[in-house]
Amino acid sequence: MKLSAKGRYAIKAMINIALNTSKEPKTLLEIAKHQGISLSYLEQLFALLRKHNLVSGIRGPGGGYLVAKNHDNISVKNIISSVDEQIDATQCGGKENCNEGHQCITHNLWTTLNSKILDYLESTTLDELVKTQRNKSENQSIEFATNKNNSESNKMGAF
Repeated sequence: MKLSAKGRYAIKAMINIALNTSKEPKTLLEIAKHQGISLSYLEQLFALLRKHNLVSGIRGPGGGYLVAKNHDNISVKNIISSVDEQIDATQCGGKENCNEGHQCITHNLWTTLNSKILDYLESTTLDELVKTQRNKSENQSIEFATNKNNSESNKMGAF
């Protein structure tokens, strides 16, 4: 089982918008540049995200997109499902016909895996992903500042 680019890009774009602390709408062009995703592809994804009420669009100058719901109320499963991404580890798509029209001997293994993956994706919220990303960014900033200060101290010690 592999999550396609469509699902991955939708998650990245939602995190990108949710990280926006200015409360100003974020344009698709900004997201495209920041995430390295083609603008036309984002337009298609955002049409689906908007259709499922995960984002709201603001038209006109200064327009763009905002997350439409509280970040706690949007699961990763919601995002993936909204862009028509199917999550299925079975070869038969759950039809139980992969072994000459019958259920294969590993079908229950893969359906159990599907269930666990879907439970995890349902329990993981956009808010959790945003907090993780903010913590990661803060730690990198602290690390950069520490390294910079150590480098300057080393230079000073040489005099």
